[in-house]
Amino acid sequence: MADRAAAAVDGDEIVRLVRAAVGIPSVTPNEEAFGRWVLDAMNAAAGFDDAGLVAFEPGRANVWGFAGDDAGRSLLLAGHLDTVATDDWLQHWQGTDREDPFGAHVIDGEIWGRGVADQKAGICAIIEAVSAVRRAGLRPAGRVSALFVSDEESGQPGSGVSAGIRAATEGRSGPLPAADFAIYTEPTTSAIYTAQMGFLIADITYTGVSAYFGRPELGVDALRAGHVLLERLWACSDEIRGSVPAHELLGEAFLLVTSVSSGGNIAVPGRFDLSLIRKVLPGESLDSAAEQIGSIAAEAAHECGVECDVRFSAPRDHRVGGTPDEVNADHPGVLALADSIEAVSAQPARIEGAPYWSEKPFLRDMGIPSVYFAPGDISNCHTPHERLDIDELVTATRTLAHFIAQWCEAADQ
Repeated sequence: MADRAAAAVDGDEIVRLVRAAVGIPSVTPNEEAFGRWVLDAMNAAAGFDDAGLVAFEPGRANVWGFAGDDAGRSLLLAGHLDTVATDDWLQHWQGTDREDPFGAHVIDGEIWGRGVADQKAGICAIIEAVSAVRRAGLRPAGRVSALFVSDEESGQPGSGVSAGIRAATEGRSGPLPAADFAIYTEPTTSAIYTAQMGFLIADITYTGVSAYFGRPELGVDALRAGHVLLERLWACSDEIRGSVPAHELLGEAFLLVTSVSSGGNIAVPGRFDLSLIRKVLPGESLDSAAEQIGSIAAEAAHECGVECDVRFSAPRDHRVGGTPDEVNADHPGVLALADSIEAVSAQPARIEGAPYWSEKPFLRDMGIPSVYFAPGDISNCHTPHERLDIDELVTATRTLAHFIAQWCEAADQ
């Protein structure tokens, strides 16, 4: 049955779907137009028994769909509708045949464009895989659900706080997600990502007193205080690397200072700003990591006589950031997905860790164990070199169809 589902995937159709999807801009927070295209594609493909779109904010929507029955193991297939902005793409490719970030040009067997891997390919692979199961004359005994959400990406003002999946898991944008297992289609180069890091972003401001350079004794140097802070943060990162055991799939925990700014006038700098990101491993506490950073910043500020403000600017499933997550590699869903990868690709399945944070912790908190799996390489996403290998796209879509049929116990209609 599963082999029939995989064979029913139409390679030309999945390429057509992905190219059409890339052609519809959906930069955060403007996802609704693409969401409506996704709903139309789901209905046109005729793989879903029911589907719908719910706007949880003006111009912002989630899309959902169902197929199959309630007599077997259930599956949730999820992804995000939004992409990052295109300024970098336009600057890099200006005056060339790749200037249009939504052009979805096919070059040397790859589709180029903003969001092609992150993650319009994953969404289209879900639509085509569910359709292929029905095209093969099969019906899943277990329920197959799809959920496509807005607001996963960050970088745009007033967005990037997982508002879409939060609305979904709070029941404000369609049926509540429920399943025995889930795949969230972030790009993984078709490996199974069973683990992901957590993170927090801290923005620290020191405020001193600016003074004319000729009378420095009248000022309080915020930049000098910032120098003390930097040294202590770097020392803290070294301490974290030495005291927190590295994770087999995710590597080391650390703290990285990402930006600093101060000064600009011929005067004692009265303000110093710093941003950092803290990588948090499974088993670590975001609360403890935040408290440590706050204490370091406050102590250095007190010693240097400046005021201190610490803000955690990227809340996700936690008030200060995003939590780590891990599913055991011997979970039945992971083993079944590995079997599907090997059956379709004739290659051993790879179990790896996500070098990013995404939204499967929201599913975990609803009791749904999940992994990331999709075609595409995250290392070229968010860059002007985002692209997707067509052969990998087709193989991954066939793998999803095979897995749906196997996991949800599809049988002849």
